[in-house]
Amino acid sequence: MQPASGHADSHDQSPLRGRPGDGLLHAGTRVRARIGPDAPAEAGVPIGHHPRRGLHRHLGATAAIGTADICVLDNYYSGPVMDSKALLKSAFAAYTQNLMRRGADRADLRLPALTGNRDTDWAAFAKVLGAGDPAALRAAITGMVTGLHDNHARWFKPTPPPEGGPTGTGIVGASAQQGSQLDPAARPPMFITRVLPGSPAAKADIRAGDIVVKANGVPAFIGDTVNQGILDAFAFASGTVRLTLKRPTTGRTRIVELREGLITRQPPAVTSRKLADGVVYVQLPGFYEGAADQVIAKLQDNPKAVVLDLRGNGGGSPREVTRLLGAFAHGKVTSYFCPLKGECVPNRTDDSVPLLGSRLVVLTDRGCASACEDFSAAVKDNGLGTLVGTRTAGAVSGPSEGYLLDDGSVLLLPRVRHLGPAREIIDTIGVPVDHYAPMTALDLATGRDPGVAKALALL
Repeated sequence: MQPASGHADSHDQSPLRGRPGDGLLHAGTRVRARIGPDAPAEAGVPIGHHPRRGLHRHLGATAAIGTADICVLDNYYSGPVMDSKALLKSAFAAYTQNLMRRGADRADLRLPALTGNRDTDWAAFAKVLGAGDPAALRAAITGMVTGLHDNHARWFKPTPPPEGGPTGTGIVGASAQQGSQLDPAARPPMFITRVLPGSPAAKADIRAGDIVVKANGVPAFIGDTVNQGILDAFAFASGTVRLTLKRPTTGRTRIVELREGLITRQPPAVTSRKLADGVVYVQLPGFYEGAADQVIAKLQDNPKAVVLDLRGNGGGSPREVTRLLGAFAHGKVTSYFCPLKGECVPNRTDDSVPLLGSRLVVLTDRGCASACEDFSAAVKDNGLGTLVGTRTAGAVSGPSEGYLLDDGSVLLLPRVRHLGPAREIIDTIGVPVDHYAPMTALDLATGRDPGVAKALALL
């Protein structure tokens, strides 16, 4: 979810990509503040004469853990009341695990006694690590952020675009996708939902609807439980992945050696078509800047009914959510942003938008996350329309803001928690649909759409 001040959505939509450039829509990052031992106070949160200032001169990359620690404690939603020992514990555990996986563990590496004083604890922590192992230090910051158990908290280091353009397999959607992980509620089979035209996958005749049986010998499901380990098969494939695929229309199983290659990024765009007399279908891939007005432009003839397809919509800006909702209702609370202490702030429909007067059916699935869930909950709770498809992702902890750390990396952290219009928690739970109409592998392979069919039946 990208908050009104223009900060970033941390819900990554492409766990099967394997390499940068293969992903679906995610909002761009605008850094709010620079956080670091030697950051000037006017550039971000004032550090003042903090004991950690200047540590980078002695500790090198290790200091990035310290600046991340400060940033979380000072800026994260529950940072002011957080046990600082827990952050360092998560970081140290990830650090040692990374060393162990690489056969580089150290006999003298033990977490020092922690007292709860964040400055003296950090000094003891940094003394043990010294200059540190670069790969393990990166793992430590990731572990610290992962330990928050927050789907909108993320750490990354910006990298320049690859020479010659982005590369990947071209598989940018799968039925079990949910952010950077796989949906624990996913049911077998796992199937591909989107392939980029002209990509290596498209050239290998991999199509939407193809069932993923295995990747590099790793099964997609173990019994009825999705296998998170299949993500590693893609992530560590070294440019080539061996896929065992089954085509649902024929039952044929084949093995494809898929090598990464150049892909063409497709900018997100709103598309529409007429379904029936007076019924317009609009597909919105994300709540990116200008998305609401693009949808409204598609509906300028004021159709009697709108089928708004939000399946696979990974989120975006709350501003776009309230603006689009303003086309269907005025004077409504759409959600709340709640700080740890103090009153929740209501978000409201943008009543400057003319009302369409159209009936509304919204199509959702487990790929509808963050701002998409913000919109869906507002529709359901305010009685603005009907939800068809499957329950949303449950990945809407709160809008994240970007902080630039001393080493040039970026930490995304939510400062508030999101609640639905009825003040209900949607995060980790999702928004339930009114009518269940899941997409199957055979549906995709044959061009059928049970969600659209159900929407037309309701209208």
